[in-house]
Amino acid sequence: MELVGDEVGRLVELRRHLHQYPELRFTEHGTAKVLADRLAGLGEIRTGVARTGLVVHLPGIAPGPAVLLRADMDAYPVQDAKDVPYASVHPGVCHACGHDVHMTVAVGVARRFAADPPPRGSLTVLFQPAEEIPFGEESGAALVLAEDPFTRPRFDAVLGLHCWPELPAGAVGVDRETAMAAKDAFRVLLRGRPAHAATPARGRDAILGLTTLVSSLHAAVARSRDPHDLVAFNVGTIAGGRTQSLVADRAEATGTLRTHEPAVRARLKEVIERVARQQAAAFDLGIEFTWANEMPAIRNAPELVALAHRELPGHVEVADLAEPPLTTDDFALLGALGPSLYVKLGVRGAAGGAPLHSAEFDVDERCLPTGVTALDRLTRAVLAGALTAATGPVPAVGA
Repeated sequence: MELVGDEVGRLVELRRHLHQYPELRFTEHGTAKVLADRLAGLGEIRTGVARTGLVVHLPGIAPGPAVLLRADMDAYPVQDAKDVPYASVHPGVCHACGHDVHMTVAVGVARRFAADPPPRGSLTVLFQPAEEIPFGEESGAALVLAEDPFTRPRFDAVLGLHCWPELPAGAVGVDRETAMAAKDAFRVLLRGRPAHAATPARGRDAILGLTTLVSSLHAAVARSRDPHDLVAFNVGTIAGGRTQSLVADRAEATGTLRTHEPAVRARLKEVIERVARQQAAAFDLGIEFTWANEMPAIRNAPELVALAHRELPGHVEVADLAEPPLTTDDFALLGALGPSLYVKLGVRGAAGGAPLHSAEFDVDERCLPTGVTALDRLTRAVLAGALTAATGPVPAVGA
């Protein structure tokens, strides 16, 4: 069943409303109300999940398999720079990562399910807050799992999608195994001794130690990884000092390590912390080193990858993604609820193509029916028992 004009129009209207009124992590009260209003009457709705999220449970005609569909809700702390009627009205807050699209697609799937329930099984849609995680703060997915809002402990499939500017609108990308990387955030705080800038030998310069440390960390990570290892290391913030005329007694930096393989992840974490402590000692500085927001990689279940390649062609364009990215997402934690598949929704087109998290990020809205069609078909295939038939190798690139 293809989407018709009125259905697409409602999707576009909802997406633009959500984009115009974005809300940051754990403040998604207005967003939750809009979603609850749009979902009213479709199924059993539970609000206040993980503080500001909600869950809607939609049964089929008879009991059977169960699918969980997740959409993240929170916006990103960046000023919207687009000159469009639906630009964000909230200063410094924008849906620069496409969560407005994710929510809209999930609402579209829920509506289709309720309008034409399958013979057996059920769909649970989770609208999750707080996917964007500043250093040391809570993950919305982790809080969902801690609250356990689900009546079923395991699902036959856990599905999600993410906007992907590298793919054109109308396409869905399926990673062969790893859909998102593991991420480990760190903070290093160096403590020195203050002194007048005219007598620097009497102090211990934390800023000097930190600037040297940043270079040393980049070099150490580069020389501790093999050429084929997929790794990204970044120092994203630096702060320190109180005045230009004082040797700084405190300086700190935060950053991230992104990896795919557990062994590489463990080795590089050890290297980073060891080099940080050695450099602090070399400059006679105290050090506090902290890891936080340690997020595993998202691994697509092979049976769901095979199912996508079997069920989606002919309905949407399917891209076989051979090289996994180094972006991250706390959808990874929801893999504890069942085998998962996280697909990439192409958004590049006349209005799409700007990078994720940028002030100019937008999408070609032709992506909306594509996303609904893809997740609706995957859901119905799982509930129809197609997983048992979705076996065999993933097609090679270019096949």
